[in-house]
Amino acid sequence: MKTWVKWTSGTIVVLGLAAMGAALVGQQMAERKRMRQISVPVTAVAYTRDASALVRGKYLFESRGCTECHGAHGAGRSFVNDGKGTHIAGPNITPAGVVAKYQPVDWVRTIRHGVKPDGRPVMVMPSEDYNRFTDDDLAAVVAYVRSLPPVKGGGKAVVELPLPAWVMYGFDVIPDAAQRINHALPPAQPVPAGVTAAHGAYVANMCIGCHGENLSGGKIPGGPPDWPASANLTPGEGSAMVRYKDAAQFLAMMRSGKRADGSAIRVMPFDSISKINDTDLQALHAYLQTVPPRPAGQH
Repeated sequence: MKTWVKWTSGTIVVLGLAAMGAALVGQQMAERKRMRQISVPVTAVAYTRDASALVRGKYLFESRGCTECHGAHGAGRSFVNDGKGTHIAGPNITPAGVVAKYQPVDWVRTIRHGVKPDGRPVMVMPSEDYNRFTDDDLAAVVAYVRSLPPVKGGGKAVVELPLPAWVMYGFDVIPDAAQRINHALPPAQPVPAGVTAAHGAYVANMCIGCHGENLSGGKIPGGPPDWPASANLTPGEGSAMVRYKDAAQFLAMMRSGKRADGSAIRVMPFDSISKINDTDLQALHAYLQTVPPRPAGQH
């Protein structure tokens, strides 16, 4: 009996030391990963002050999730703070904020590729959702952000995560946006706006960060542990789309943040999503009817 107890105690001690060692290594790897230099092919998109571009940029800024992280006026916003070690805030991106010295190429590198002007990865920002922006849409968003009234001070980016999350990031269990993007892809080509699957495919790019490249859902990369898995948007096993037989039901959910049975949907940024226009939402619904079926969470 004593031998068994000693063996068990020894095993526990060894496992504990191994876990501590793995945590230390993972934390060091996470820091190196955050500080790594990423070289991506970037072609600058020229600035524009065109009035229609400003209108389009405002629409995209408000409906594609930018306000969720940066606030309605771009001055920064704390959007996750669970009191358990996770605190994430988007920075001030008004002309007096972190983008004050940005050049056209810096906007492209950050928005499309998830890479800061200094070559380090952007943390948390879902650049994979914006990687497929057309040049015109990217220019429109930049034009609108550059037109915002300058807000001085405050609004700095905050990325505070518990140790297990940093360890998983270090071991690539949690990838950053720059790892999830195919940087060799050329910009998307414009598709005429309309209630078509082709236009819906363009709109659906905004869903990739949470629902995955194939839209089959699953655990949201980098999300707090209490966040539910994102829904399977394909017609596959466990699909959430069975609840929305027609575009009207789909639009009602996207506007209200509630399922057909009245239950609230967690995590999705409905403050932004509710501002997507009818054409984009109807096109998105049409496109989701055409994607290949996949079991939930299969990427």
